Order: sequence, then C-alpha cells, then structure tokens
Amino acid sequence: MSHATRDPEAPHTTRDPVAPQATGDPAVPHAETRVGDKRPEITMADKRHHVTLYSLNQDQEWEELGTGHVSSTYVERLQGVSLLVQSDSHGSLILESKINSNTPYQKQQETLIVWSEAENHGMALSFQDTEGCRQIWEDICRVQGKDPSVEITQDLLEESEDEQLDDILETNTVLVLPNCELSKLEEISDLITSVLLSPIHKERLALILENEAYIKNLLQLFRACEDLGDIANLRYLHEIIKGILFLNKTGLFEILFSADCIMDVVGCLEYDPALAQPKRHREFLTQNARFKEIVPITDCELMQKIHQTYKVQYIYDILLPIPSVFEENLLSALTAFIFLNKVEIVSMLQEDDNFLPEVFAQLRDETIDDDKRRELLFFFKEFCAFSQTLHPPRKDELFKTLTELGVLPVLKVVMSMEDVQIRSAATDIFTYLVEYSPSMIREFIVEEAQQSEDGNLFINLVIEQMICDNDPELGGAVHLMGLLRVLLDPENMLTTSNKCERSEFLNFFYKHCIHIFIAPLFAATAERIHEEDNTAGSDQNNRNCLNNYQTAQLLSLILELLTFCVEHHTYYIKNYILSKDLLRRVLILMNSKHTFLILCALRFMRRMIDLKDELYNSYIIKGNLFEPVVSAFLDNGTRYNMLNSAVIELFEYIRVENIKSLVAHIVENFYEILESIEYVQTFKGLKIKYEEEKDRQSQIRKNLHSVTYSKIFHRSARVLEKKEERCLKENSEEREAVRPPLENDFQGHYDKFVETKKTKENEDRVDLHKTATSGGYKITSSHSAGTANGTSSLNGSSMVGLVNRPDEEKDKEEETSPRKRQHLNL
Repeated sequence: MSHATRDPEAPHTTRDPVAPQATGDPAVPHAETRVGDKRPEITMADKRHHVTLYSLNQDQEWEELGTGHVSSTYVERLQGVSLLVQSDSHGSLILESKINSNTPYQKQQETLIVWSEAENHGMALSFQDTEGCRQIWEDICRVQGKDPSVEITQDLLEESEDEQLDDILETNTVLVLPNCELSKLEEISDLITSVLLSPIHKERLALILENEAYIKNLLQLFRACEDLGDIANLRYLHEIIKGILFLNKTGLFEILFSADCIMDVVGCLEYDPALAQPKRHREFLTQNARFKEIVPITDCELMQKIHQTYKVQYIYDILLPIPSVFEENLLSALTAFIFLNKVEIVSMLQEDDNFLPEVFAQLRDETIDDDKRRELLFFFKEFCAFSQTLHPPRKDELFKTLTELGVLPVLKVVMSMEDVQIRSAATDIFTYLVEYSPSMIREFIVEEAQQSEDGNLFINLVIEQMICDNDPELGGAVHLMGLLRVLLDPENMLTTSNKCERSEFLNFFYKHCIHIFIAPLFAATAERIHEEDNTAGSDQNNRNCLNNYQTAQLLSLILELLTFCVEHHTYYIKNYILSKDLLRRVLILMNSKHTFLILCALRFMRRMIDLKDELYNSYIIKGNLFEPVVSAFLDNGTRYNMLNSAVIELFEYIRVENIKSLVAHIVENFYEILESIEYVQTFKGLKIKYEEEKDRQSQIRKNLHSVTYSKIFHRSARVLEKKEERCLKENSEEREAVRPPLENDFQGHYDKFVETKKTKENEDRVDLHKTATSGGYKITSSHSAGTANGTSSLNGSSMVGLVNRPDEEKDKEEETSPRKRQHLNL
C-alpha cells in the first residue's frame, strides 16, 4: 500500500466516503404498503443468498447492520412480496422490507442493490456473489413490472400529473449528442448541464456515454486544447467532465478512472471557471505525492488498485464541490466506488501470506532507523483504517491474524519511543484494536502481567502517555482516557462458565495500575494533606499547582474517569476510596481557581452520594467532608453560575431522597450559616426533614415506653393469676390428704406426701428466683410450725405471698432506671 502527503493549497475536506449511498433525492417514497397496491400474481423462490445489510445514518455514512441470508418472499402481514434478511448470528430477521411498486431500486457493480426506505434512510444489500444479486434484482423488477436489464427501477421523485406528462414528452424526445469536436464543446456542455435536471435523460445520456468511445474522444480534445492554450474550451471541458461525474453511474466511473484516463480527468477539473488561474493538481499527484512501497508489492493489479483509489479519493475530496444538504446523494455511486476499492485492497493484502509477516518483522527489527519505522507505522495505520470496511467474518479473521503476528507487543515498543509522530500513529492503531475488541486487549494485558518480571506493563505505558501529554490542550490525553474508559467498562466485559473477565481484569487494574493513574492527584494534594509538616509557603505552592491550566485539565480527566469507576466499579473503587481517604484529596481541588475542576470534584462526590451507600455516608460524616463544599458555595457568593447550581442540586438531592444521616449532619453542622439563603427552599427543606425525623424518633421512644410498661403490667397480672390457681389446687389436694389413713397404707401415703412436698418446695424456689430477677413483684415464703416438725396440716404447706409494690414506688423506678426497662426481654 502507498500513501502520500497533500498539497497545502488544496485543503482536505471532512467527507469520508466509506460506503455506498442510496441514490436519488432524499425525499424518496417510503417502502411501505400503499393504498391501491395489489398482490402480484407471481410466485417468488425462497432461495437464500448471503449478504451484508447496510443503513445510511444521519451523518450520511453507511453503518453495517449485520450479515445474513436474503430471500424474496410473500409476507401476508404486509400483503406483498418482501425482502427478508435473516441474521447469521442470532437467526432473527434484521430486514423485512416490502417491495412497493413506486420505490426506486438501483443495482450497482453487479453485487450491490440500493434503495430508500424513507427520507434520508438509505438501505443497501451487498452480495457475496453476482448470481445472488441478479436473482434478487430480477424478483424486484418482476414485482415492479420492469425489465431486469435496467439498473434503476423508478424515477427518484413522486411526480404530479403535469410532471408525468412532461416525462412522457421527454420519453418521446430523442437525445442526440453533438459530434465530439472543438467547435461543439459549448453545445455539449449546455446539453449535459440541462440533462442533469431530468432523471430519464440522465439514464439515456449515461447509456450513450457507456456504449460509445465518447469520453475518450473528449479527453483527446482536452489534450489538444492544452496544446493550443484554448482556455475557453478547457473551461467547457471542466463543466462537461463534472457533469458526467454527476450522472453518478458506476459504468462511467470505470471509464473515467481507468489508468489511461484518470490523469486527463484531473486535468479537466483544474480549469474551474470560478478560478482566475487553474490549480496544478496533476503536478501535485505526480511529483509531490510520493508513493512509497514500504514493503515491496509484487501484485500489479493490487498496485494499480491502490494508486487508483488514492487519486479517486483526491478527486472526491479536493476537486469536486462539497454537496449541499440537498445534494448529498448526487455522488453516492462515487463513494460506493471508493468503498469497494478499499475492501478489495485489504482483502488482497490479507490473502498475501508473506506481506503482513514481513511488515511485523521489520517493525520488530531494532536496527531500522526511525524514518523507516515511521513509514511502516503510517502504512499500517492506513491499512487498519481500510480494514474497517470489511465484513465482520473477514474483519475477525484479519484481527486474529494481527494478534498472532504480535501487534500489541510491537505497539508497546513503539509507543515508548520519543518520536511524537511514531507515538501518535501507534496510538491510532491501538484505537482501532480497542474499538474492534476490548476483550482481546484486556486478555493480553492480564497475560502480560502474569509473565512480566520487571513490572513494565503495556496498560501502565498507556496511562503514562496520558498523564505526560505535553499538548497544552491535552488532545492526546483526552483520546487515551477514552480508550481506558472502554477497557474499564463492565458493559463490554464477557462472562463465561469458566471465566469472569470483569473480576479478573478489575482485580488486576486496582492492584497494578490505579496508583499510577491517580499519581498526579496525590502529587497535587500532598502538600495540603501534610501542610502541618511543611513550610509556611507550602499552601501557596499547592494553590499555584492547582491553578495551572494544564495541570487542572489533567486532574479533571482523572476525576472524570474516577467518577465513572464509582458508578460502575462499586466494590473495587469503594475499598480504594476508603483506604486512601480519596474523597478528602479530591475536595482539596475545590481550592482551584478553575471552575471546571471544582465541578469535577463536586461531581465525584455527588456520584458517591447517589449510590446511597451508608459506608460512603459514614465516611463523609466522620471526615466532615461537606465543609469544603459549603466553603466553596459561600465563597461563590451571590453569583448564579454552574457552581452555585451544582451545590444546590447536591443538597436538594439529599433532601428529596431524605438520606437521614446526611440530612442530620448538614443541619446540625451547617444550618446556621446556610439558613440565610432564601432564594431556594432547599436548606429550609433540609431543616424540615430534620425536625420531622426528630419528632418521629421522639414518638417512637414514647410508643416504646408505653408498650414496654403495658407488657410488663399484663405479664405480672398473668403470673399472679397462675400462682393463685396453683395455690388453690394445691390446697384442695392437701385437704384430701388430711383424711385419717388406714394403718396398712399410712406409711406409703406418708412417703408419697413427703416426696410431693419436696418437689413443690423446689418449684417454689425456682419461681422465687425467676420472679425476683424480673423486678415486677416481691415473693415471700412461710412455713407453718407443723410443717417444720414434719406434721401434716392445712397450714403446714408451703405458702407463696405475692405483694404488689405501691404505684409511687413503680413510678420512681421508671424515672430512675429507663435503660433497664428498654432492655427487658418480654
């Protein structure tokens, strides 16, 4: 592959023609069921052909929607024959488009069918083989009643009856091109310019130009006019060639961009009538644009395709006017031509078994000079850019090959070099790899850490490149921070039955990398954290550091990524914040004069509070970390700006969500200095929430006291009732036992009575112990003299006396011992 530099006088535009675009005016009728559509009396074969489906986005760039198999089948729900594409990956339909009779379809390059579903909503099917494209095209033409030999089935605009009558008249008008002579160039120019307004005439003119050697004769006249210095006719030729390009036909592009004609086409386009003097674009392409073979290319067809693609891209970007919003589709076939050329170039290089290995062998060679390495990287960067046009299966195969060839170890070497251009090119290549497969990069990083002995890790090199960016605007740092964010995003991490990429990579990152990433933050806040141990000027030095614009920009990038981590790495980042007292350091940045940095610090704290995690809340309260926020708010004064709104929103969120611990902390510590702020009701609202919670807690305590007293009283009453019932029962049994015994059974009854009496005395002792410890009542036990002497009488049994305390004594104990009452086990 080759590359070249551009002429400074010919600025590069931002158009990126990377995919085929739908033809016609944006206002194309929607491919949906219309009133009056009839079901065609035909039967479509449900034969499937492999395709890639594209959609034209709002930026007029083609996005791949997926690959699958297309068929033309009658769909009952749509009441018509429809194009159906079933996905290869998940088997569901990714396209269901009814073939309406008034929707214009266009076939390009024998493998591409393009149409518009709605305004500015182009669709395209790219076929793997021409036979499949031909069969689907025949089905479309059969539904619309068109001859399959045409390349477009409908005019691109819905026309009124008068316009349709004009079209009929145009159809009957014979289009004849004047003879290709110098004297006829003005007439030819006028004809081609007028034809561009009529789709029918455009089609006819394109067929005439394709079938005859008219274009080559025009280019011969161009060479003659240059030899004669005939500026007037050269300007006519400029209009003629530009008009032919705007016919937007692939067949014409094949002629215009052939090796014999393309430089003469560039020459014609130099003579723009709007310019006083022609631009020397051919001189630039032949002399200034130096094509370099970094690695020798032996395939002549590939070499010709590379040169052609570069020149056509130059024509599109430099020589043709940028289309207006109403002309975005005028050159859709040209962008498709460039897109397919890039696909073909990458495919041919990929199929060469020796080319890519040779490139990587030279990149790994430590003996080559920086100029050679720079050119190799420029080539490889352009190769990766072209690879974005590949279909997913081919792209997967390519990046797998690159991984096997060792692309990441090579990038690690070149990204550590001093040459800015080499590092920039390596970063761009790394970007393509991260966008393609973040998991592939993460796997390499983890495996490298397991094998590395010196601890020099690739991801740490990327972080160092970020924090050491010398650009005042930190363009490179912003770019690298975006790549780190992609690598740290759990949403694109895979989880399989035997591997969890999230836990593995995040454990690695927080163990080996985060300390390097936040080193600038620790360095900028170290003096303030330990200011009591430093000299008197340390605080001023700290402020100067925070007020440096480039340092503030870097710290804001670090805080942005840390905020992302708080939101997505809840467990891992929490441990780090609490162990390193990270929030305290972050809030030191609120002393900066740069409002954007203050807002970044505030956003970090806001995200922590948003999680409603009591560990975070306790950490904030214990460290009194609202103090710097309130100080910054008060220092801001009455200015109504972003800082003012952000602080108020933080407190308002706490109020609305009623985070009780934080509400109490704020009101108890800061309400006196905030209550004077009355232009918002936030702080009064916090006070109200605080008072409501305080009243609620007080009511809960009162209810608990009432419930506790009630339960104790009722329990005591229940115990008394049970004791009385048991005493009555025992007295009844004892009265029965007093009857005079017979001589022969007296001894047995006596033994049984003594045994029963001992058992009851033991139970009384247990009850005595339980009741005494409960504190609800007193127990006294008395025995009669007869019982003491071993005789049996009614009053000789064990008696339990239950004496309730006076109410005054109860009230006294409740006042003096509330803690004991609250811990009763009821």
